[in-house]
Amino acid sequence: MVERADPGVASVARPVAAAAGGRRGRVLAASAVVLAGMMAFHRGVPNAVGRVGSLLESFLPWVGVLVLLLFVAALVRRSAVALVAVLLPVGVWVHLFGGLLLPGAEGGGRELVVVQHNVSDENRDPAATARALIEAGADLVALEELVVPQLPVYEKALAADYPHHVVRGTVGFWSKYPLSGERLVDIKPPGIAEGWSRGVRAVVDSPYGDIAVYAAHLPSVRVGAGGLASERRDESAELLGRAIAAESVDTVILLGDLNGAVEDRGLAPLTSRLNVAERGFAFSFPASLPLARIDQVMARSATVGHIRTLPATGSDHLPVAARVTLG
Repeated sequence: MVERADPGVASVARPVAAAAGGRRGRVLAASAVVLAGMMAFHRGVPNAVGRVGSLLESFLPWVGVLVLLLFVAALVRRSAVALVAVLLPVGVWVHLFGGLLLPGAEGGGRELVVVQHNVSDENRDPAATARALIEAGADLVALEELVVPQLPVYEKALAADYPHHVVRGTVGFWSKYPLSGERLVDIKPPGIAEGWSRGVRAVVDSPYGDIAVYAAHLPSVRVGAGGLASERRDESAELLGRAIAAESVDTVILLGDLNGAVEDRGLAPLTSRLNVAERGFAFSFPASLPLARIDQVMARSATVGHIRTLPATGSDHLPVAARVTLG
């Protein structure tokens, strides 16, 4: 015997299910609005406790993954309200990062190709790393974590292609063009022991005029239970920003492992004074699963075009290469 469903029960179930679906749609819509606001007003996220603002900004492009998940959830729920709401964070993300997805412009006549790489003080094959960097065909190559046992290997391997180089402490750069005015740049924040040296500057006599080139390695940051520990990185960025502000040569190129994304407010002393890459994400760290670009190319009185990563070397960072258009 087959029992028939009570039509009264069915009529009650349908509105209950619709109400539940409506609530879920409103929750998704509210989440979309929150994500849009968080991206659009990320500078408003406070940094007072655990530097939460800087932590968010370090991985800001990845908020797009959350937006995508919301879009999929809205499709599954068939919620028109949620689908419309998701358009808001999509628009904000495209405004912030969509330009990075565009192809780079064709190279012009007044440009230099530059490479930035933290080669790692634990690199087991510096000679192979040097050969990989030479293949990029750059005019300038900046390296960090140059330690005594490895430095002679880089000097020997790069000498033929880059006859001019300068090293101060654990940072340096190699150039196809003559260098002058080499000097240490003191970016050591308070509290770090003497002997810590991670900044260097020189003037490159390029075919397009003098260019002041800086290579720098800012202090590392750590993510822990207390949030983002970036105080020393921020202090070092301030010192480097002051040095660049005082630079008398009009055109400046900064290459370095800055231990921060360009969206991170901790690098504001630099990003407020220098142009950053216009195209490309070039996530460079960690090399095994790149999540952020902390290896940067910036410039003054010049434009940093497309930035890209190069194949992995023996380092925990990926090298990055960029075209810098002068004048």
